[in-house]
Order: sequence, then structure tokens, then C-alpha cells
Amino acid sequence: MKITVDTGSCVSSGQCVLLAPDTFDQNEDDGTVVLLAAEPSADQEDAVRQAELTCPAAAIRVSGA
Repeated sequence: MKITVDTGSCVSSGQCVLLAPDTFDQNEDDGTVVLLAAEPSADQEDAVRQAELTCPAAAIRVSGA
């Protein structure tokens, strides 16, 4: 699994951080998404996929298995 984020599209809702805090964080200045792990561990995959689905700005893209 590989993750990419579009910080320009991010609306700073923080849903990704709530769902997958080991993978995502928020920028302290503007609240936009910060990617902590572009290739998260297998135990984080479900949470990351949920974060992708719930992102209101569709700023998270997950590819691969």
C-alpha cells in the first residue's frame, strides 16, 4: 500500500488523524494533512482506507494492496 496526499485540497477536517494517527498528522500552522508514513504497516491498512473514504476533500489517495 502506498499513500499520497494533496495538501492543496485538504480542508483540515482531521478525520484522517482520528482514524489513523500513526499514518497522518496535521500541520500546526494551518491544520492540513501531514503524511507520517507513505507506506504504512499492514495493521494500519484498514484505518488508512477508512481515512481515504471519509476525507471530505478527497485529499488522500491509496494505491496498491
